[in-house]
Amino acid sequence: MSRAILSEIKSPEDLKKLSAEEVSSLVEEIRKKIITTVSRNGGHLSSNLGVIELTIALHSVFSSPEDSIVWDVGHQCYTHKLLTGRYDRFDTIRKKGGISGFPRRDESPHDVFGTGHSSTSISSAYGILTARRMRGEKGKVVAVIGDGALTGGMAFEALSHAGQDGRDLIVILNDNKMSISRNTGALSEYLSRLSMRKNYQTLKYHVERFVRAIPFAGEKLYRIISKMKSGLKSFLLNDNFFMDLGFEYVGPLNGHKIGELKKVLADVKKLDHPVVVHVVTKKGCGYSYAENDPALFHGVGPFCTSDGQVEKFDRVSFTEAFSNLMSEEAASRPDIVAVTAAMAKGTGLAPFAHRFPDRFFDVGIAEPHAVTFAAGLSAGGMLPVVAIYSTFMQRAVDQVIHDVALQSLPVVFALDRSGAVPDDGETHQGIYDIALFRSVPGISILAPVSAEEMKLMFKWAFARRAPVIVRYPKTTCPTEIPSFSFPIGEGRGVFAEQEGSDALIVCTGGIYGEVHEAANILARKDSPVDIYNLRFIKPLDEEYFLEITNPYSSIVIVEDGIKTGGIAVYLEELLRSARPGLNVSSMAFPENIFDSGKGGLPGGVGSRQEILAAASLSPEHIAGEVKRLRSLSAGIKSRFPGFFPSGMKI
Repeated sequence: MSRAILSEIKSPEDLKKLSAEEVSSLVEEIRKKIITTVSRNGGHLSSNLGVIELTIALHSVFSSPEDSIVWDVGHQCYTHKLLTGRYDRFDTIRKKGGISGFPRRDESPHDVFGTGHSSTSISSAYGILTARRMRGEKGKVVAVIGDGALTGGMAFEALSHAGQDGRDLIVILNDNKMSISRNTGALSEYLSRLSMRKNYQTLKYHVERFVRAIPFAGEKLYRIISKMKSGLKSFLLNDNFFMDLGFEYVGPLNGHKIGELKKVLADVKKLDHPVVVHVVTKKGCGYSYAENDPALFHGVGPFCTSDGQVEKFDRVSFTEAFSNLMSEEAASRPDIVAVTAAMAKGTGLAPFAHRFPDRFFDVGIAEPHAVTFAAGLSAGGMLPVVAIYSTFMQRAVDQVIHDVALQSLPVVFALDRSGAVPDDGETHQGIYDIALFRSVPGISILAPVSAEEMKLMFKWAFARRAPVIVRYPKTTCPTEIPSFSFPIGEGRGVFAEQEGSDALIVCTGGIYGEVHEAANILARKDSPVDIYNLRFIKPLDEEYFLEITNPYSSIVIVEDGIKTGGIAVYLEELLRSARPGLNVSSMAFPENIFDSGKGGLPGGVGSRQEILAAASLSPEHIAGEVKRLRSLSAGIKSRFPGFFPSGMKI
């Protein structure tokens, strides 16, 4: 029986003591560890299984943290974490109080740059390298970027800068033909052509071997030939994009052959100019279910390892509700088109793409382009629906303002994963969109409570000749009640629960489930509360809002977004101005980055319930705030008996 090796790896330096046979055993140990852990915790499976050998090769050749490795997106860093002293805590990954599913600077010195969004690695790695050279420090800097992330415009900007300056940046291009969904576009086709071109690498290997073997003059002749290398490459690879930008190009290499990778990386480490190492890998490698459906197992919930069955939920999710309504509406409206940024499956647009392939556009990981492309579609007479996660829409704020809103173009934005987002950490929280877009002229922002209300909101958006955002959470839809189906009135919400109480909770749609549970907590204590679902975050019929809230002496406004610049604080100020002395408060995410061990969001991990509890937005917190305001009202009444009319609610 072979010994366990992985548990003995305390740092990357331990890798360099292993034999080839031990490394082979280590690969299988890591694969098993990742599969079993993700099956329990959920997480990114396909991407991590695809880079096990590449990660081992990198840490075998380079000396982290003296040599820095920057992982683009970072969702493929599980092997890196296992090899850099975090084996003992790996079972806690993506759990409250555990390690993050992404690189974090405060978690390990081996995580040189925190990541979570795409296409940032080359820029940050080149910044680190430049700073080191300016300070007279040695050490190599490596950026590992996937072919999917390379579609992001920021990656091209960084390549242009780094290639022009000529410092010794190493870029590992992990080519697996995938981002989250299968890659599309000219870049993917271009890399496929490069993958077929092995003539240069084969010739280079044989020429170098022959020249170095010549007695006495071999090394000198080799140096001369090396200077002629650029001309040779231009002859054999006359359309190599990376070379045109000033990079040496090496590859393509088999990303699952550690020996081959180590030899090439050792040579690359000696270069004094920028280089792109093109590595071809397979997502999900070694686990057949992930290999066969890498998109499903990209970011996956708990699953059964023996049959690959992913945990299912009985109720429809908001994403599924959006998916259903898009196909239904498009069937009767030929002008509806769908645009997404490498997330056809994640946003629920895969069925639409299958049914209406000519009206579906996946632009790759390029959110700014997605928005402006949609603006062009709209200007050309189509009705585009842009489906992007809330956290990724942050990357296209300028395009929403400049290209859509200022021209008042009818573009509908479907912001999935708004509010609290479980498991993926602080980089993926959808809590900023309300504050970011409330100030944009002419844009409407709606937040549905249920699947039926979502359908009504999109119908309203499709009929409006102006930009509209519909934001919704990553959770299941609640059971339908009649008020969810009431017609949409611009700027007005509806009462989800109305018992004639003296206290009212006003909420945005994404946090209705927690508000409803808070109302249940209060009802069980014979302290009922009414609930008003805003529906509209913008525009807001302020006169109507003040009218319907007038009977209440205690009002709590709950928002699943950042407090600063949000709707909750705005409504609190509106009520205070109209009714001085009213007991009113706002509840939303506080303005700070939550880190593990600091009393906030668990450092990039945790369930939706844990995240909301950490932000003081759990049902218990909401119910407690209603109770607090009521006690203030009761205190005022006891101090001033006879002052209030007998029919006044207080």
